[in-house]
Amino acid sequence: MAEVTGDLHHSSLVMVLLLLVFAIIHSGGAALRSRAEVRIGARAWRLIFAALSIPSAVVVIGYFLAHRYDGIRLWNLQGVPGMVPAVWIMTAISFLFLYPATYNLLEIPAVLKPQVRLYATGIIRISRHPQAVGQILWCLSHALWIGSSFMLVTCAGLIGHHLFAVWHGDRRQKARFGDAFETLRSETSVVPFAAVLDGRQQLIWEELFRPAQLGITIAVGVFWWAHRYIPAGGMAFLHSRLGELLN
Repeated sequence: MAEVTGDLHHSSLVMVLLLLVFAIIHSGGAALRSRAEVRIGARAWRLIFAALSIPSAVVVIGYFLAHRYDGIRLWNLQGVPGMVPAVWIMTAISFLFLYPATYNLLEIPAVLKPQVRLYATGIIRISRHPQAVGQILWCLSHALWIGSSFMLVTCAGLIGHHLFAVWHGDRRQKARFGDAFETLRSETSVVPFAAVLDGRQQLIWEELFRPAQLGITIAVGVFWWAHRYIPAGGMAFLHSRLGELLN
């Protein structure tokens, strides 16, 4: 029988609203980028964008940690043999897609001038939108582990935003790069490995092993170690002023 915990309707609704705010900031900022960079410069816009998107992401993460088991417990597979390594393997793979080595890390804090580029190598050969793939894998692994209705609502919001970003990203790239993007689109796929399987793309394994991937691997290890502090982090958020306001 399903176990009812917390306030299903309130926490799920709040999470939907938080994800909506994050999506508006993130995708809206991406839509405004071209015009904003002309007016105030690429570095200034990146700093403004980061100042808005990072705090909104932190709030979403904090609220998720505090309420991840809210609602109806639809399943509990945590005692199933092999579930722990399966979840961690899926999560590690999801991070390789979520944070691909195509990123220039120094452009994120605007140390180097942020630029928009067309990438056709590395993980892009597997999927043109690796972040969407990574988010779906992350949601699948964590939904299997947590099994709450709140988790499913969160996953629906995250995946929905990333599917919108697939369409929105292609639209922006088409507007910026024109025929060059159409060529890229014809040679790649959104669905992982689809372009490889139908012969439009060929994997070059050397492109997938870059120094940035080592950083991602280290990050996975750090997150694994930090999971022991999730209950404390969730409680800290619940008792913060923001947590009390949202509750």
